[in-house]
Amino acid sequence: MVADNLKQYDVVIIGGGPTGSTVASLLKKYSPDLSVLIIEKEKFPRDHVGESQLPSISGILNEMGVWEKVEAAGFPIKIGASYTWGKKADHWDFDFYPAEEFVDEPRPAKYEGQRRWTAFQVDRAVYDDILLRHSEEMGAVVREQTKVDRVLTEGDRVTGLLLNTGEEVTGRYYVDGSGTVGLIRRAMGVESDVPHELRNIAMWDYWENAEWAVEIGVGGTRVQVRSLPYGWIWFIPLGPTRTSIGLICPSDHYKSQGLSPAELYEKALREQPDVCKLIQKATPRGEVETCKDWSHLAKRLVGENWFLAGESAGFADPILAAGMSLAHSSGKEVAYSILELERAELEADWIRQRYDERNRTNIDQHIRFAQYWYAANGQFTDLKAHCQSIAKEAGLKLTPDKAWRWLSQGGFTTEATGLPTFGSFDVSTTRQLLSRFDDRGRKQKYNCDGYNEFKLNIANATKGKIGVLKEGRIEQIECYERGNAKLPLAGYYGLLVKVLGFTSDFAEILEHLKRALASKGAQGESLNLNLSHAIQALDVMIEEFWVLRSKNPKRPTVSVGNENSRFIRSSEEGREALAKAGKGKFNL
Repeated sequence: MVADNLKQYDVVIIGGGPTGSTVASLLKKYSPDLSVLIIEKEKFPRDHVGESQLPSISGILNEMGVWEKVEAAGFPIKIGASYTWGKKADHWDFDFYPAEEFVDEPRPAKYEGQRRWTAFQVDRAVYDDILLRHSEEMGAVVREQTKVDRVLTEGDRVTGLLLNTGEEVTGRYYVDGSGTVGLIRRAMGVESDVPHELRNIAMWDYWENAEWAVEIGVGGTRVQVRSLPYGWIWFIPLGPTRTSIGLICPSDHYKSQGLSPAELYEKALREQPDVCKLIQKATPRGEVETCKDWSHLAKRLVGENWFLAGESAGFADPILAAGMSLAHSSGKEVAYSILELERAELEADWIRQRYDERNRTNIDQHIRFAQYWYAANGQFTDLKAHCQSIAKEAGLKLTPDKAWRWLSQGGFTTEATGLPTFGSFDVSTTRQLLSRFDDRGRKQKYNCDGYNEFKLNIANATKGKIGVLKEGRIEQIECYERGNAKLPLAGYYGLLVKVLGFTSDFAEILEHLKRALASKGAQGESLNLNLSHAIQALDVMIEEFWVLRSKNPKRPTVSVGNENSRFIRSSEEGREALAKAGKGKFNL
């Protein structure tokens, strides 16, 4: 443990979970001289819900320098998830990486190749302890079993923290990673928007020796998400013998049933045939835990010398498994923001505004998508009125086209300058999901479908700058700005701006893109993937009127197509692909 002889630090972090440890590790990596304190009320290791990750976390773990330690723990590799969700009770799979292409390899493995596209399913007691101990090894001071009794404030500044030990500690920067408690958020009087119809309750237990639904390669599997008439069940293998199984349902439904959490939980497991089969030979711990899973978004995330991150900033319903991604990504954003404030080379107000807008948009997109997922789930037969209320509250029309317009109101996460996304989903995935959830089977079309001429439209736009995180620096990149929309002059967007300067004909645009991508080393499947990303970027540029489309009747029109892919398909198709490849062991 790092010696703690200080009462005054450069950075004080409340909370030792993934948010706090991400902030601390990145700060100490890029600026070792900064003094960093983590205050954690519990003693690690300790159990915590929220075990299913998304691939974006893996890159952050690698940057923190902790990937090898996490991989060595032997957590199951999350290839994707299997659902019963949408207009039918069909089983369908959503994979991050084509399961039939997943190659058996010894573990622990490096963060390269196929592992860049997968995620972990983690036992939080083990995982959080690995991250916290890593922060300690990096030089952060960690004080466990220490509680913040009071946040001292003056105007928009935090001036100190009173601890349950009677001590007062101070810092030049403060980070609220205290979870839904939101100690600094509450002390600064920051309100949160809470979508009323996403007020759910979660109840869960841990099981020994449950069967995995599918085993893919060495340690690979899928999370199971199974709908019930009144909610849904998660089934997350955490290791060779331990599995997290939980139930989510609206808090109003829970109150109406007159059952204890344990009784409702046991009833749900009996009624869901897939899960019931997987636990036939398993033993529960016998301690059903509960928590409120209320989505919320703080109205601001930054002040004069403080930041809200992780669940103190906002929470999106766990159906999208976004909780830990938001925790890690916001922690990274905080660290980079503090590093740049310390360098004083960029305008301080710009750094703070960027953090607030970037992360509020990210959380809001996840909340919007969660609202759509619930409103569009025809399996909630006992919750039809509830789902209608979600749609009404959001002002959401459930046709694919109208849902797309509603989702895109929050804008696209363009600051990565790479693949345009809604929260965790790229454009192609989003359109496929909207089509799958539509009760009339209507397909979501790309904006470029049926057209063949595309012209850049920068009328009334001004030049501005966006910030991209890179090796401890927030790199400023030029962009066009018009209203709330921003068009980065980098990545796929920048490439398209250049290509559209040469031609407006789609066939020629495609050839220019191929040559440009090939010159950067893209070949074969890699070239096809990069072309797909570029077309998705074009789709976004049309959506936000950076590109105007038209049709020349003398030339063929564009037809991108958006049928089932290797990433979203029926479970039967996925099973057949695995069987053909000679991979996969199934228990369902």
